Amino acid sequence: MEISAKRRSTAGQFERKKTVLLCMVVVLLILGHGAEANEKHPKPASEPGTARSGCSVTDANDPNELWWRKWDAVVKDPNDANELLGAKFNAIITVLGSNELTEKFKGKIIDKIMSPIFDFELMSKLVLGKRHWKKLTASQHKRFTKLFTKRLKSSYLEKISLYKDEKALLKPAVKKKKNVHIAMDLISDDTKITAIYKMRRVDKRWKIYDVEIQGVSIVLTYRSQFDSILRRGSVKDLFSQLEKPPTQ
Repeated sequence: MEISAKRRSTAGQFERKKTVLLCMVVVLLILGHGAEANEKHPKPASEPGTARSGCSVTDANDPNELWWRKWDAVVKDPNDANELLGAKFNAIITVLGSNELTEKFKGKIIDKIMSPIFDFELMSKLVLGKRHWKKLTASQHKRFTKLFTKRLKSSYLEKISLYKDEKALLKPAVKKKKNVHIAMDLISDDTKITAIYKMRRVDKRWKIYDVEIQGVSIVLTYRSQFDSILRRGSVKDLFSQLEKPPTQ
C-alpha cells in the first residue's frame, strides 16, 4: 500500500512538472492572440509614476505602452538560435519569479517577450494538416488560427502559478536540413522532463513551429484531435468545438 501510494505521488509530481513545462515553454507564449484589444490593466507598482493604489491604468496591448520592455531579453546574436532561446527563457524565469507582478500581468509580459519567436501561422496549418487546411477558405484560415491560439491561452493561462523554481538546461542546436532542433531539460529534485524545440527561419529570424515534450509533439497531438472532429463532422463543427470552454 505504501509503495503504491508513493508511486501515485511520484506520478502526480511528474504530471505537474509536465504541465509546468508546457505552460512555460509553449502556451504562455501564445497569450496575446486571445487578448481583447480594449482590455485595461493596472500598471505594476514598479512602473514609474504609478502609485500602489492602482489608480493609474494602461492598455497592456497598446504598442505605445512600452513599460514591459524592462522585462524583455537582451539577445546579443539573434542569428544564434541557442542564444535567442536562452535569453528569452531567462527573461521568462525573471518574470515568473517576480513578486511585484500579478499572475495576470506575468502572462501579458511573457506574451510580449515570446510571441515574436513563435510561428503561429505555420502551427495552425500543421495542426490541421494539408488535406484539411486546403478545404478552408481564407477567412476560415484566419478564424481557425484565432480560435486555435485562443484555446491554448484559455487552457493554460491559469497554470502560471504552478511554476516553482524548476531549472531549465538548454542543449546545443542540432541542424535538421534548414531547420534546427534544440533540446531543453526541465529539472526539479530528482525529476527531469525533456522538451525539443523545432525552429525554422522566417524573414531571417528563428521561430518555433513545434515543441515535443517527452517525445510527444504538440502539433501532432492537436492534429489528431482536429482530424477526428473533421472526419466525423464539418468545419463548422470544428469551430463550434474550439469556441467551447476547454474541458481541462
